[in-house]
Amino acid sequence: MTIGVVDYGIGNLYSCFKAIEAAGGDVVMMDRPQELVGADALVVPGVGDFGACVRALRQGGFEEPLREMLAKERPVLGICVGMQMLFEGSDEAPGEDGLGILAGRVRRLGPGVRLPQMQWNTLSYVPSPIASESNDSSTSYPSLFRGLPEGLWVYFVHSYGVALGEFTTASSCYGDTFSAAVQRGLLYGTQFHPEKSSSVGLSILRNFVEIVREMNVKREVERA
Repeated sequence: MTIGVVDYGIGNLYSCFKAIEAAGGDVVMMDRPQELVGADALVVPGVGDFGACVRALRQGGFEEPLREMLAKERPVLGICVGMQMLFEGSDEAPGEDGLGILAGRVRRLGPGVRLPQMQWNTLSYVPSPIASESNDSSTSYPSLFRGLPEGLWVYFVHSYGVALGEFTTASSCYGDTFSAAVQRGLLYGTQFHPEKSSSVGLSILRNFVEIVREMNVKREVERA
């Protein structure tokens, strides 16, 4: 089972690598686009400016392999700006298109708060029937938060966020309520940093690793 951390030159790469490894994942840093499609799952980190991140991802040739992984129903986790890039665009970089995999736009947090939000904050779960829906009506895709209680404290570093929408699975509040986590099928995103969120973040990453294992077993059964 190989989980690839997408190394497109920007992001909290080493911390993500070590945290997934600590969560039990067989993790590999991947800095060549052709490596991505051989992985069982991908983690897309991201820190800093939205425009710089999405340009680096595209210029590095990672966009199409990432889309191919989603088409093959491989689990993908976007973290912080890695989650924001999944949407159509961001007010942080008005001239730069996001990947547009999820509908919506990233907006500046507020009003009336000091930015960036750089602190621990709590999660509230949001029921989302679309998040876990499957093409097969007899199955649904698992949540990153299964088995974990509501009100978890996780660590955020950001000035922009996504409003609540059909893919929101957890929310938090800083000046206004925003999406702390999203999901569509096996595509997951967290605005917070699980790799910086101590034992709680490790539990969330363990859930992701377990989801990857389950999907691998499912594919093996289907091939048998």
